Amino acid sequence: MKRFFRVVRAGYRVAAVAVVTLLAYLAALLARGCALFSRRFAVRGQGWAYQVWSKALCRIFGVRVTVHGPAPAPPFFLVSNHLSYIDIFVLGTQLPCVFVAKAEIDGWPIFGAICRSVNTIFIDRKSKRKLPQILARIEESLGAGQGVVIFPEGTSGAGDRVMPFRSPLLEFAMSFPGGVHHATINYRAPEGEAPTHLAVAWWGEMPLGAHLREFLWLPHVEASLHFGEGPKSADDRKQLTAELHAAVSELFEPFVERAEVERLMRLKAEDPQQLPRVLKSPHDRFK
Repeated sequence: MKRFFRVVRAGYRVAAVAVVTLLAYLAALLARGCALFSRRFAVRGQGWAYQVWSKALCRIFGVRVTVHGPAPAPPFFLVSNHLSYIDIFVLGTQLPCVFVAKAEIDGWPIFGAICRSVNTIFIDRKSKRKLPQILARIEESLGAGQGVVIFPEGTSGAGDRVMPFRSPLLEFAMSFPGGVHHATINYRAPEGEAPTHLAVAWWGEMPLGAHLREFLWLPHVEASLHFGEGPKSADDRKQLTAELHAAVSELFEPFVERAEVERLMRLKAEDPQQLPRVLKSPHDRFK
């Protein structure tokens, strides 16, 4: 019976997300069309559509967001730890912002188009020739009164720690006179359900479909969002990176032991048949 209710809940959520996403996407496109008259108004309209979409999705998914500290006022640069694809919704409930995301997301079905509609800035770390274009996009967003959010870990983690920050990703923020703000995201799944590091955190090359099933089956998720007291600045990029990593890590609450993550990664390499279902890729099933 519990499985039946999980399936019904997941089905309802998928249908609700489809409707809300379509409406938000149309609103973002409408706002984008206003760029013919006012670029600033268009960017703010897209930011509004994104915030409404984020709040609606968190409500549908049962993500209960608790906020600590004041959110920065735009324009701003902000860095955060990265645990899951739902991070962008959690941050989006509080911030008028655009995200700097890896270029692969641009090619994702549906989601890539939605990200483009709200001015997501895609970065290909293998192509330095496009850095001037990316910098121009960032400056344009800041000039239009938006915030820019970066996940300097470069990928999402398992929830055992905040992974090292990549200092090149902060190169754009060094010259911003307002400094760099920071935020820390924490999650907790309900007791008796799939553990947080398997049902909420998305890591270790988890197949998206399998992870979505585990996530959609959860009745709710507790999310806490801690904003730092103020921006940080430094003349040295590596020093700034270290200070931001320390500040984000200080408020992070691990929800899985490092030893457990290492055990699962060993199984991935040595005996994938023993992995939890959500960590098995289609290729692993035939090993």
